[in-house]
Amino acid sequence: MLNVPHRLLRLLLIGLLIAILVLLARHGAGTVGPLSTQEFGSLAYKLAILVFLSAALLTMFRERFTQAVTAALLWVAVGLVLVIGYSYRFEVTDVADRVMAELIPGHVISHGRTIMVARTSAGDFDITAHVNGARVPMVLDTGASSVVLTQQDAKAAGLPIAMLDYTVAIDTANGRTRAAPVTLDRVTIGGLEERSVEALIVQPGQLRTSLLGMSFLNRLQSWQVSGDRLILKGYP
Repeated sequence: MLNVPHRLLRLLLIGLLIAILVLLARHGAGTVGPLSTQEFGSLAYKLAILVFLSAALLTMFRERFTQAVTAALLWVAVGLVLVIGYSYRFEVTDVADRVMAELIPGHVISHGRTIMVARTSAGDFDITAHVNGARVPMVLDTGASSVVLTQQDAKAAGLPIAMLDYTVAIDTANGRTRAAPVTLDRVTIGGLEERSVEALIVQPGQLRTSLLGMSFLNRLQSWQVSGDRLILKGYP
């Protein structure tokens, strides 16, 4: 039973010796068939590793060649899975982000200075933003000329709500009301961050959710709604 593995090992050794001889003979030519000498040398090096591993397996499993081959194939399969997973890591991450966007309203898929948000079942674009570092859920409202914050979100962002002056008349779902103009230090959504963003704070009880309006969107290089996806792109 040992003749087969020994014969295979001899063939590998012969193949390695031939590869080395060819490499030495063609070193000056720069190529070995379709491969450069460097590529061919790399192939020969990998073949040498294969010979070494084969010899090690035969030494470890002299009487169990089948088990040795099975173990080798298992590790080859594991290696291939790891290589494929690493090669397609960005696609896997993208799929995971898309699933999260569907399951968690407001989840932002961020790729550098470009972000994407999925439309909710209600038809809105819920967006998780950070205002002055505080987490603030928002809804996209392209009809709003400015970012609009509720009293609660303004307080969470550390704004001096006790000193606000409500001088701006605005229309909300609850009717006409007044809001206080402020300037936000920073508004962050995924990989996008804008500083000194003009905003309004509505009076208590006038708005259920803060709004992402045009004072933020106009800072971007582009924004668009494509199907059920909102895509925001900042300047490089």
